[in-house]
Amino acid sequence: MRAPVIDLPRRMNAATYFVDANVEAGRGDQIAVHDAGDGSTYTYGEVLEMTNRTGHALRELGVRREDRVMLVLFDSPEFVFSFFGAIKIGAVPIPTNTLLKPPDYAYLLNDSRARVLVVSESLWPGIETICGGLTYLEHVVVVGPRPSRPDQNQPQSLRDSPVVQGRATAGVPVTAYWSLVESTSAELAPELLSADDACFWLYSSGTTAFPKGAVHLQHDMIVAADSYARPILSLGESDRTFSVAKLFFAYGLGNGLYFPFRVGASTVLCPDKPDAVRAFETIQSYRPSVFFSVPTGYAGMLAIENAAAAYDTSSVRLCVSAGESLPPALFERWKAGFGVEILDGIGSTEILHIFISNRPGRVKPGSTGEIVPGYEARVVDEQDRDVVADETGDLLIKGDSICACYWNKHEQTKSTLHGHWIRTGDKYARDEDGYYWYQGRSDDMLKVGGIWVSPVEVENTLIRHPAVLECAVVGVGDDHGLVKPKAFVVLKDPSAAADRHGLVGELQQFVKGSIAVYKYPRWIEFVSALPKTATGKIQRYKLRK
Repeated sequence: MRAPVIDLPRRMNAATYFVDANVEAGRGDQIAVHDAGDGSTYTYGEVLEMTNRTGHALRELGVRREDRVMLVLFDSPEFVFSFFGAIKIGAVPIPTNTLLKPPDYAYLLNDSRARVLVVSESLWPGIETICGGLTYLEHVVVVGPRPSRPDQNQPQSLRDSPVVQGRATAGVPVTAYWSLVESTSAELAPELLSADDACFWLYSSGTTAFPKGAVHLQHDMIVAADSYARPILSLGESDRTFSVAKLFFAYGLGNGLYFPFRVGASTVLCPDKPDAVRAFETIQSYRPSVFFSVPTGYAGMLAIENAAAAYDTSSVRLCVSAGESLPPALFERWKAGFGVEILDGIGSTEILHIFISNRPGRVKPGSTGEIVPGYEARVVDEQDRDVVADETGDLLIKGDSICACYWNKHEQTKSTLHGHWIRTGDKYARDEDGYYWYQGRSDDMLKVGGIWVSPVEVENTLIRHPAVLECAVVGVGDDHGLVKPKAFVVLKDPSAAADRHGLVGELQQFVKGSIAVYKYPRWIEFVSALPKTATGKIQRYKLRK
């Protein structure tokens, strides 16, 4: 597959490519957003109007070009309006994890120097407690109940929440979103920017350290959509996407927003956390054609007994997974149960979306797939020399959606970005057919008896056992201080742990009989859940502690 030709002008504004362009193409009356929270919908024409009104409202609060606007919002139409409204006036939105604690928000608001915070009403009380320690914040906009629309099947609701109306916290004015935008103009000329101007930031999910702000440019979303969504997923105007991964996550931002908007499709946004049942219910109700999740999400859905018979998933033509490596056992069980392939791939906050992926009809279960056209990959040793096929090394990627830098992190930028290439921090092997096989994060790899062991290989073996729902493997020192594998296992049936010693021995023998004996876990601990980031990545460093 050839690399796409992406011809961008030097002067541009990304918002016009994803919002204005759809109205100009005659899609103004076409549904763009399905809100699974209250059943409402917004057309592309309405999205354009609200994007423009929100842009004007932010300007009235004093937001200017390059100012940061932090979004702590559930997946919702207001997220869409605020994200593109900020971009359209040349400001820089920062979609932010909605599951953090107040001290985390204090760090992010001060680190980013955001002047305005747009926050969902139920999240505001926690953030309000840290306002006294915020240096740069000048205004808070709280998204509360949406005004009733006569054309929508919605209950009557208050326009503004009395909780926020006319209040100030630690000297910071607090305003209700809907009262702020109702009187602004529905017309807004875009701020003319360079293709290389800052567009938005995303903070890393913090699997190994405190989050870093990846600065993405105006052209990055277009490159990601035109390199992956169009050629790999064949995403088009007739599609409807639904993503378990949230919009604050780089993976979810593409899945649920700029991918469908780039091609004039529609998106289903679910404000609450979609557990397995909620995910199935949303698929059955809204009938998406492309479903995005993470391995943990697919495992949870597969754990529901007789789900294939209980829920209608016939609308889904394609499933996608990222965030963690997809075990081949999950792929096989999903395809057998639902008749649809899961395309596993790898992306990152820094590179924005998936750059290595399996293709429909040519999946190698357990592999991450082939390089996405428009990107280049190298697997190198400690001296940055390319390794031979099937040898493990560090993965380097080249592509035009890579972030410009980490905000305010000069040394980390230099250690990660090397000219056109980025060091991903992942260990990979590439086979003779050009498929890439994930071996683990660089700091997760184990050296047992002088031989490298991939925790992913041990995990993929354990999860094939019928008793195992999910697991994670880390290195632990034995009585002699030598590193050996230890597995943390979540069982499908927690009561099976009653026969702990018998089951531990059974699992150890299962691994010994499947892969090299020295790789088996010396210790197995049964746990109710694995520590994860909000985006579903296992935090192995917490297990190591």
